[in-house]
Amino acid sequence: MSRLDAASLLSRSPPPTKPHRRRRLLSSVLAIGGGAVALIFFVILGSPSNPSTNYGSLLLSLGSNDTAATHLRALTLHPHVAGTKANSLTAAYVLDALSSLSFPAHITPYSVLLSYPVHRSLSLSAPGRATKPFSLSQDTYPNDPYASAAAEAIPTFFAYSASGSVSAEAVYANYGREEDFAYLASAAVDVAGKVALARYGRIHCEDIVHNARAAGAAAALVYTDPLEYGGPPGEGSFPDTRWLPPTGVQVGSLFRGVGDPTTPMWASSEGCERVSVEDAMATDDMPGIPALPVSAQDAAEIQRVLGGAVAPADWQGRDGSPVYRLGPGPAVLNLTYQGNDTMATIENVFAVIEGSEEPDRYVILGNHRDAWTFGAADPNSGTAAMIELAQRFSVLQKHGWRPRRTIIFCSWDAEEYGLTGSTEWVEENREMLSTRAVAYLNVDVSVVGQGLLPSTTPQLDELLLETIKLVQDPDNSSQTVYDAWVKSSVSPTIGRLGNGGSDYAAFVQHVGIPSTNMAFGEGPGYPVYHSLYDDFVWMEKFADPGFRRHVAAASIWGIMALRLADEEIIPFNYMSYTTELEAYTKVVEKAIKGTPVSCSPLYNSIKALERAATSVDSERKDIQRELSSKQLSKDSIKIRGLNDRLMQAERAFTNREGIFKQEWYKHLIYGPSEQNDWDTASYPGIADAIATARSTNTSASWKLVQHEIHRVARAVTQASAVLSGNLT
Repeated sequence: MSRLDAASLLSRSPPPTKPHRRRRLLSSVLAIGGGAVALIFFVILGSPSNPSTNYGSLLLSLGSNDTAATHLRALTLHPHVAGTKANSLTAAYVLDALSSLSFPAHITPYSVLLSYPVHRSLSLSAPGRATKPFSLSQDTYPNDPYASAAAEAIPTFFAYSASGSVSAEAVYANYGREEDFAYLASAAVDVAGKVALARYGRIHCEDIVHNARAAGAAAALVYTDPLEYGGPPGEGSFPDTRWLPPTGVQVGSLFRGVGDPTTPMWASSEGCERVSVEDAMATDDMPGIPALPVSAQDAAEIQRVLGGAVAPADWQGRDGSPVYRLGPGPAVLNLTYQGNDTMATIENVFAVIEGSEEPDRYVILGNHRDAWTFGAADPNSGTAAMIELAQRFSVLQKHGWRPRRTIIFCSWDAEEYGLTGSTEWVEENREMLSTRAVAYLNVDVSVVGQGLLPSTTPQLDELLLETIKLVQDPDNSSQTVYDAWVKSSVSPTIGRLGNGGSDYAAFVQHVGIPSTNMAFGEGPGYPVYHSLYDDFVWMEKFADPGFRRHVAAASIWGIMALRLADEEIIPFNYMSYTTELEAYTKVVEKAIKGTPVSCSPLYNSIKALERAATSVDSERKDIQRELSSKQLSKDSIKIRGLNDRLMQAERAFTNREGIFKQEWYKHLIYGPSEQNDWDTASYPGIADAIATARSTNTSASWKLVQHEIHRVARAVTQASAVLSGNLT
């Protein structure tokens, strides 16, 4: 493939006359109904391979915390929401940073439907009290160096909220889950026509508001409860501690789909077919009711005047909070929201290091750049790490290195709205990526604290573990990241990529490309997430004081990319997949006990995959011996054929019809739950079918479960055939 051909994948730039203008960290569980099983991996491997001889060691030696800090500071001087001039400036910054390293770099724009607030208000009326208006603002903190820039932040809102005005009694709905609204119904608390007040902590805002609408609520408020975000009573808040201040508000998007809402299932390319904005806003993926995010301080005011029964103990707040009651009323909330749902330009930034021997094979590294506010952790800790890593690769080039396969750096736009930038690019290049992409390595948030949180598709487990054995622990130089990770838990966990939490979704769940995502942090989420306080001060003071974790994240990212790009045989091992699938199937078997459904097709297909994975591993070792003894050229078609099978086996887990009711998601092993797209569902189609069958308990619903089991079994069998390379 010529240089021109390699660039063709990335070449849709704007016309010269048009100025150039982007979790989530969850544990990996198999969720079927109310049951869950954690998938634990504690693998002690032998000595890791030496990545690309001396180049891996050189890459590790080049880490610069000063470089990471400098880029993060520059990127987070101003709030930069997708589609705004401020975010266009961050695109220009990343483009300049990558271009200065002599990498061919460019911007690819898309016109997509975004959402911004025009007007919002909220007040509280209670018997015997004057009407209290809420400011809906986040206070700056003492000596805040970003106080003036904070005024540039978009007012707190939920993207794609329906516009409207509602005056109604409030009802407290705990975490806003389906089971929470079911409890309210069982307690004879009428939600219909009311304003549902729910807290973050279990599911994301779009699912909370969707559930509120399904329960009949006329509007919804979502707040950050101090129980999850405020820390122990008396400990204080940012800037004195890492905890969210009382006026902190977590904003977000209420769109339950992915990509541009006006181009469902296809790319937002120039001149493309589009549905109207009105039709896009009328789909079930949109919230359909007005909703606002509010602070803990404002929510406490509402709780103090709520009547009705006292909420259950596990619905209460931390010590010192008011007693939470269910309502409804007697307090009345007056909520108004007017939004502007409009077409806007977003900009993905790309830089390419073309491969010397296999330029038509792509190792893709991605991070989103847009932020709801300053974005020091989410996402620009990842952006800073990517630029710092790119600088290391440029030094490797000066020492004579050139990758065997092409490496692509991607800075995505509009991730916060619905993984929009990455989704549009993957949809536009789907067929080429399906045949040429080796792997996608995602870093959304690179650092929110101490401790590694890795997630992969299973064939990358071994590579991840070997890599973290090479990287120094940023918090203890006498050990590796692997050592610290193993010590951090009795059973350290590699997460999976079934949730819809970041830009890996289009790569894994839509196309079937092996992928990873990782960050440093104590656990899911962090206190100042999506608030005004996610700034450089919080990062420097609490998340990564010396910026050593940024360097470690970039090192892990870089070594994995280097090995995937340079090694003759792509370092995938599918044996982990068989272990995973057996564990998932045992959970399914338990869930269907006492029904006419059988898991035999799944078990049979997994055995076939195990045989194929074992055979491929033996083949790989044989080829490596031939390479070592010079009996085989590293350019051999034999190697190319093996690598193609290793790449394409993951694609076989996808199905062109997709998951039932979620057709965009094609992967039958990993995908989001229909009820909560932040939750990882293994066998998502089976999981949703079982949930339906449990609720209806009809013969037809259990037949659908059996059908979904057969669908997954067929996909696993196809993956086995691809790995083996043998026709029937």
